[in-house]
Amino acid sequence: MKNPTPQKAIITAAVSGAIHTPCMSPYLPLTPAQLVEDIMSVYEAGGAVAHLHVRKPENGQPVADQEIFREVAAEVKRRCDIVLCLTTGGSLGDSVENRGKVVSTLKPELASLNAGSINFALFHVVPKFEGQWKYDWEKQYLGGTEDFIFPNTFLTIRQFAELMGRNGTKPEFEIYDVGMINNLAYLIEAGHVQKPVYLQFVLGILGGIPATVENLVFLVQTARQQIGDFQWSVCAAGRAQFAMTTHALLMGGHARVGLEDNLYLSRGVLAKSSGEQVAKLKRIAGELGVETATPAEARKILGLKGLQQVGF
Repeated sequence: MKNPTPQKAIITAAVSGAIHTPCMSPYLPLTPAQLVEDIMSVYEAGGAVAHLHVRKPENGQPVADQEIFREVAAEVKRRCDIVLCLTTGGSLGDSVENRGKVVSTLKPELASLNAGSINFALFHVVPKFEGQWKYDWEKQYLGGTEDFIFPNTFLTIRQFAELMGRNGTKPEFEIYDVGMINNLAYLIEAGHVQKPVYLQFVLGILGGIPATVENLVFLVQTARQQIGDFQWSVCAAGRAQFAMTTHALLMGGHARVGLEDNLYLSRGVLAKSSGEQVAKLKRIAGELGVETATPAEARKILGLKGLQQVGF
């Protein structure tokens, strides 16, 4: 009997995020035009999905500005068919109401949905960049996370899921620690979240689960026990990025790279674009005999509604 054809791997790139600040890399995209160009570099390198946060063009501060989201998304849609996954994480400290607006206004195919609260800590990097700040907000923004909880309660997770359901948007559940799998399993059992689900395991954030192969295997096994069948991807902060994404490919999962998660291409070498990281991971996938998905194939794998039904 022949083995079934292996599933193609979806490569996602998170192009900017709300973690890194302008002083950390000259290549971090900040303006709408820079975000568009970075997403195009992802598409041209073979990425199927781009995960999008936006920033204030004048100083690079993360912001949930609906017009900037629309400007970037519409231009990307005009130029290519890459899947856009829009964040509902917003910037650190953003209100739940403001975080969810991007779903109701732009009706994306895919949007992040954080599956639990977390001590989302960035303050520990402040000493490394002391004296290098480009803008006044950077040090306060990072340092303030010593006393910061990223809130995602059962109520708000349910509300986000309902909002996405009304707008035909597929949730990408962000799993920062194993307890969040339990949260999601409960919401499925209670009828608030519909299967099949798509999980993004996020490893290596201070406050979340460490980025190790053992922890990745544990997360996937736990999710199988709690949820059953699902699609999954992995991303990892900093130097663990390529080790964890490579292992995800070996396990039959999908993988996310990009400047949100890691500013480097290799040890001591800054990535000039998220596309450079995508190209590296695609080369690794090729060496492992793993085929990567096109945007059209990613839509089929994840069950997305298609570009013709978005609101941008």
